[in-house]
Amino acid sequence: MKKNKPKYKQIIDAAVEVIAENGYHSSQVSRIAKKAGVADGTIYLYFKNKEDILVSLFQNKMGQFVEKIEEETTAQDNASDKLRSLIDMHFSQLSADHHLAIVTQLELRQSNKELRQKINDVLKRYLAVIDAIVQEGIDEQIFRDDLDRRLVRQMIFGTMDETVTNWVMKDERYNLVKQSAEVHRMLVNGLARNTV
Repeated sequence: MKKNKPKYKQIIDAAVEVIAENGYHSSQVSRIAKKAGVADGTIYLYFKNKEDILVSLFQNKMGQFVEKIEEETTAQDNASDKLRSLIDMHFSQLSADHHLAIVTQLELRQSNKELRQKINDVLKRYLAVIDAIVQEGIDEQIFRDDLDRRLVRQMIFGTMDETVTNWVMKDERYNLVKQSAEVHRMLVNGLARNTV
């Protein structure tokens, strides 16, 4: 399978860098090939076109991203700890990869509707992790049971997403991971059952 070949990974990694540094629209396939150390034609053995590179890049990187988050959250004992782990992992993975943060937070937003749809399909697995944590919190009676699950998912993902986007826009001048505890506290307080 193509995805297991070393050149596939080289091209994906090169594409992340080239797109982060030049923007998606200014990133020629030839530039990605040069950065990957492969001939231009080699790219087309793995990808149909530049859009396919962007979608594949997101599928590949997001797949790894979600796998790590699933592993980390599964290891936690309750929904609150799982949510904290999810936020920690989201922030730490993106803060550790400057180029990927730029691509996910800025470049993917400028893409066309069809491309955004393909990206949303990739996100479904991640959103399912959030849904499972929320449901567990309700079952454990940590979170309220009158919550609009879809709205809660949007709130959790949107809060993390905007926090990372703001960090990228501010040229990563502060520690993103240190925002994790406060984001967790605000989200959990918003979801918590009234104990009064």
